[in-house]
Amino acid sequence: MTRKSDSSTRFASLSSARPVSFALMAVVLISIASTSVVTAFDLFGGSDEGAESTNSEPLWEEVENPVAITPSGVPSSFADLAEKVSPAVVNIQVSVARTRQFQLPPQFREFHDFPFDLPNQGEGSGFVISGSGYIVTNGHVVGGADEIEVQFLDGKKLNATVVGLDEKTDIALIKVDPETPLEAIPLGDSDGVRPGEWVVAIGNAMSLEHSVTAGIVSAKHRYLARGSYDDYIQTDAAINPGNSGGPLINLAGEVIGINTAINPQANTIGFAVPINMAKQILPQLQVSGRVKRSWLGVEIGEVTEEVKKESGASYGALVRQVLPATPAMRAGIEDGDVIVTFDDKKVESHRQLPSIVSNSPMDREVGVELIRDGEKKQIVVTLAAMDEPDTRLSRRRGRSQEDSAAENALDAFGINAQDLTQDLAEQLDLEDAKGVIVTRVVTGSAAEIAGLQRGDVILEVEGDEVDSTGELFHSLENTDEGAVLLVRRDRNTLFIPLKRKS
Repeated sequence: MTRKSDSSTRFASLSSARPVSFALMAVVLISIASTSVVTAFDLFGGSDEGAESTNSEPLWEEVENPVAITPSGVPSSFADLAEKVSPAVVNIQVSVARTRQFQLPPQFREFHDFPFDLPNQGEGSGFVISGSGYIVTNGHVVGGADEIEVQFLDGKKLNATVVGLDEKTDIALIKVDPETPLEAIPLGDSDGVRPGEWVVAIGNAMSLEHSVTAGIVSAKHRYLARGSYDDYIQTDAAINPGNSGGPLINLAGEVIGINTAINPQANTIGFAVPINMAKQILPQLQVSGRVKRSWLGVEIGEVTEEVKKESGASYGALVRQVLPATPAMRAGIEDGDVIVTFDDKKVESHRQLPSIVSNSPMDREVGVELIRDGEKKQIVVTLAAMDEPDTRLSRRRGRSQEDSAAENALDAFGINAQDLTQDLAEQLDLEDAKGVIVTRVVTGSAAEIAGLQRGDVILEVEGDEVDSTGELFHSLENTDEGAVLLVRRDRNTLFIPLKRKS
């Protein structure tokens, strides 16, 4: 007779008892479900009492009969809006001489619309702001152009000239002379725009004129680390090469931004200059062709957590250094101060201060509130004017034959330069005003190949000192194949061999 093993006996016993056991389990589970407190049971040896305290509340919340939040102003179609504003949107075609190319401003080389890599032509967009023929676009669309042609929705073409251009914001104002008043598009209020609002972009996308795309405002006050005046509107309305300078429009048919840049490594991430920023500089461009900004004369930095602990300030702009012979020094601002308000405007971030200062009145007393050694102080500063280069192409007209020859010598190397004044030297924290400062390096030029950069100060050409752009022009003109330049960059001096490009 063969004995069954203990395990076999236990298995048989468990099998015979299965109906009763499962019935008992069902009763237990029903009892558990009827209670409001969830308890974890171990069917083979007890319960986890600790689970009762940690799981006494629902893991998530559910709402019965939820009410959807319907977006206000949801358009059923953008067709009427596009039809209304499209006559004021223009396609801009530009051409340049073979020896010159477009130069995308340094602050837009990573986040950009498109590189001007063609030797003699380029294109972009713009929009009419007055019936008399004033048109807004990007500076990198028309900068350096010898000829500008504007094409309208009806196919009409007119030649345009640059009235003024501001490199720091990449905004340009151009002018055509129409026979009859043009249809213009009104300018809105970019400060009142909120993320999530519907917007429409119209422009010469990929050479397809008057392309219409729609999306929302993704964010405001985007900082691209490309300049002191970064303050972009981000949108997911598709912006493509050729949209540069075109309008970003709200549902009221108003321009709230100038499409300027894209992130080429991402989809639906575009950036527009707020139209309120353009409103501040367009009148100056119309009158003088340049922007005259106020200047304080400080180097600023972020108010970090460490700065907050030491100063007691919770926001503002940290003064890293006060430059000599500046409005800031004359007013008594010191290194380590934290500026919290300027001209009655709250400085929430150090990035905001340059824009606030530049738009504050010069030659007039302005109130400044700062924190020094944990205490608030009120001071008064009188701002000065910042030197800005003259970018109006019309100013080149009427030059002497000698000046034209000198400019041709400059073009052959691919650089633009400006006399280094004492005020400009102080603004750039330079020891003295000796030399000529490079204001532009043309893409693909001999200057770029040699390694010259915007902001370099040329001190000598072939061992001869240069103290003006005229001396620089003539020194380069008299060279056959090139010249060796002595250049000051930051705190260093270096020799750069510059060859004449054939």
